[in-house]
Amino acid sequence: MSDKAAVLRALHHGRAADDPLVLPGPWDAASAQVFADAGFAALAIPSAGVSASLGYPDGHGTPPAEMFAAIGRIVRAAGDVPVTADVEGGYGLPAKELVERLLATGAVGCNLEDSDPVTGKLDDPRRQADRLAEVRAAAGDALVINARVDTYLRGDLATAAAVERGRLYAAAGVDSVYPIMAPATQLAALAEEIGRPLNAFCKAGGPSPRELGVMGATRVTFGGGLQQQALEAVKELARGLQA
Repeated sequence: MSDKAAVLRALHHGRAADDPLVLPGPWDAASAQVFADAGFAALAIPSAGVSASLGYPDGHGTPPAEMFAAIGRIVRAAGDVPVTADVEGGYGLPAKELVERLLATGAVGCNLEDSDPVTGKLDDPRRQADRLAEVRAAAGDALVINARVDTYLRGDLATAAAVERGRLYAAAGVDSVYPIMAPATQLAALAEEIGRPLNAFCKAGGPSPRELGVMGATRVTFGGGLQQQALEAVKELARGLQA
């Protein structure tokens, strides 16, 4: 297990409720260096932000080779700061190859999601649990695995559906569970029922990272939201140049 993986894993435990692990999402080397220089303990690369920076829509055809190359540039720019990466559903790669390619970038963690981004169809939860177990077996302790649960994202708002998947993924050996788009009011119940550190999605206009922590999240990420906010600033700059 790499030192960075051990550091990232340890950051998920022993935290106060009002001090969740806040993981900004860099989308390129420059943004990674900004977040690292700001003193964040770790970073979480969003596939949406990287895809946008490479000129592809999220979940619709970013070539894996380009994604892994981008992850490597971000990891390099982050220096000593541990980096985890969203690799969507794993790009159809066998578990061993996926782990090898991730570790070759220097990343020490990954997100794996359980629905098809094109069709929106949820994967069979037991099949996904088997897949996560294969990734865990291939990686050992070298990757911190964050299992995304897409039930809320795909319209199933029942806590029980997310808990069922979360428990299966926890049994498969993941480090944390990410019920993306879960209502903040359900985070505490989800964390208690699943029994793993819970990742919450922080969106503009919603609860702050600290508030999400108090409500039950151990870890807070932003998806492609920070890249979108930065792009809005660039649009303002462009409009100013035309004034």
